[in-house]
Amino acid sequence: MEKLVLIDGHSILNRAFYGVPDLTNSSGLHTNAIYGFLNILFKILEEEKPDYLTVAFDVHAPTFRHEIYKEYKGTRKPMPEELREQVPVMKEVLSAMGIATVEKTGLEADDILGTLAKKSEKQGMAVSLVSGDRDLLQIATDGIKVRIPKTKGGKTEIEDYYTSDVVARYQVTPTEFIDLKALMGDTADNIPGVPKVGEKTATELIRTYHSVENLYDHIDEITKKAVKESLINNRKLADLSKDLATIRTDSDVELDKDKARIHNFYTEDAYKILKKLEFKNLLSRFEKRVSHDEITEKFHTVTDLAEAENLFEKAGKEEATGLYLLLDEKRSLLAVCLSFPDGETFFCRREGFLTEDYLADKLRKLSETGKIVCANIKEYYDFLQTDNTDHYFDIILAAYLLNPLKNDYTIQDVANEHLGLMLQEKTEMFGKKSLSAAYAEMEEEVISYISFLVYACVKAAPVLKKKLEETGMDRLL
Repeated sequence: MEKLVLIDGHSILNRAFYGVPDLTNSSGLHTNAIYGFLNILFKILEEEKPDYLTVAFDVHAPTFRHEIYKEYKGTRKPMPEELREQVPVMKEVLSAMGIATVEKTGLEADDILGTLAKKSEKQGMAVSLVSGDRDLLQIATDGIKVRIPKTKGGKTEIEDYYTSDVVARYQVTPTEFIDLKALMGDTADNIPGVPKVGEKTATELIRTYHSVENLYDHIDEITKKAVKESLINNRKLADLSKDLATIRTDSDVELDKDKARIHNFYTEDAYKILKKLEFKNLLSRFEKRVSHDEITEKFHTVTDLAEAENLFEKAGKEEATGLYLLLDEKRSLLAVCLSFPDGETFFCRREGFLTEDYLADKLRKLSETGKIVCANIKEYYDFLQTDNTDHYFDIILAAYLLNPLKNDYTIQDVANEHLGLMLQEKTEMFGKKSLSAAYAEMEEEVISYISFLVYACVKAAPVLKKKLEETGMDRLL
């Protein structure tokens, strides 16, 4: 099944602007919204691996909603100038990357996205719609996933909503979400709603009657006098609010599949713009870009004793060996994952002759002679020789020395910041399960997940070492 990702341009820029600390380049241009937007974009692309991508923008002009209600969005504060100046630059970046954008006078981006999502779903495509605006939850179906990113402290988390998720969170269906908003109103968009009907009351009414129209058909059943009277006296406001809240899904826009088709984003033009913006952490993506597929071609699983012997012998001779240990809740050794500088990565699981004692013995011998790279090395000390730790390199400690203002680093953070490599978080893949529990149920997925982590460790090590040397921080490691 083909997959389409749709992004609400202004909404994500706005989220990024307030979620990422203020950044400027040497010419004084504010860049934090662009930087945050691109990080969200790359995260989405790595997770979704879509066939098509389009970004929709609002047009700075009245829409049909202003025609029916001139006060629509009338209470909103003007866009901060620091954000406004980034919008055309963001569009320039997307254009340089060959990413399709769409905007249309008279329509909001929501209407464009809603229309493209529904039309694409009818054509048999899986759709992911990315926005910071919860209004788009009304578009969610079993085939359209609405993704709402939250950026805080430079780190992005994403909430995902299909139909069942909307019901679980708001107690109404996506379609009923429109009616909910019609009754309670929306101060952000200046949708009036019905006076004396707040969120709680509106939710109860829509859960019972499912739509504004059916509610009014049963208006005599309403027992709360004040609510009933307000509903009767403000029918026109309710209808108007529903019209304002309803995202159009039949607008005159079509998906241009040729322009939207995913291809190589890492162009020379895009590289030049990002260099001008001084996004040093993102430039590595454009320098000899290696895809996830290219990386996984070098992932191997080891279960044979002879192969394991050769593997550990090789590890002892390498200039650096990435290490990751899969442990259960009792700290029993389930697997050893090793990665070498050339990208070859080996997942050596406890099986047959490869007993826990065997693997533990090989680890101790490796730690005596080899040069080990990993994250949070102290967690592995009971499996390693610790009399001399000079030949251990901890990428988390190195990253902290380079930026001590951030106190919580993960391998994913290091991979993103120093390699331009987006890796999925554990919770995104396995929820709240421990890796050992997930390993019992999703063995292949866990092997791949761990292999990427240890690959990132050994690849990040020389990059971090160089940066430490350049800053004079290497003496502290």
